[in-house]
Amino acid sequence: MSRHLRFTIIFGVALSILPISQAADLELVDIAKVDPTIVIDLRYATEHNVTGHALYPPGTHALILPSVAQQLAGAQNYLKQFRYRLKIWDAYRPKEAQELLWKYASKDQYVANPERGFGSMHSFGVSVDATLVDDWSQDVSMPTKFDEFTPQAMLRYSGRDAFVKQHLTLLQIAMAHNNFYGLRVEWWHFTTADWKKFVPYWEDKQMSQTGETPSPKS
Repeated sequence: MSRHLRFTIIFGVALSILPISQAADLELVDIAKVDPTIVIDLRYATEHNVTGHALYPPGTHALILPSVAQQLAGAQNYLKQFRYRLKIWDAYRPKEAQELLWKYASKDQYVANPERGFGSMHSFGVSVDATLVDDWSQDVSMPTKFDEFTPQAMLRYSGRDAFVKQHLTLLQIAMAHNNFYGLRVEWWHFTTADWKKFVPYWEDKQMSQTGETPSPKS
């Protein structure tokens, strides 16, 4: 059986599960309804992601915790004064989708193993993947494309393109001013600083035994 066929079979089963389990224990809101000016482009609802397959069922909305949605609206208001806007590439990610992402793009430095620790921060509605667009909703230059797991995707830009540095700095400032912090290896990933209120990280036996602070992944 080919890899593509195996993926099709597994993905078909996952689609039948997602609508039932999605947000079962979370109170989530649609980002587009909280702030319609935020551009939504869920890459895992398309083939334009690292797996080459759609991981979300058709019509999936960009969902997030209500408090995080308000933080995004604050970041959007900050950006508007500079004639830029947010584009959301990913928000809440059901565990079933995380399992598929891990299976077909398992890069431990970047992707969280859904069966280890507390999994992905996306699965708790506390993280988003975001970039900038201009007033005409056109993408602006950034260090890399989405899901480009390379050294160039690091939080701190080391390149020489002044426009890329300007855009990335603006995005990071807007998010930081609204209680988000970034991920060291993915410039597009942002998590609310209040994530510990919503993520049961204390249930991770390894963390509880060592007393270490969890290191969130995508």
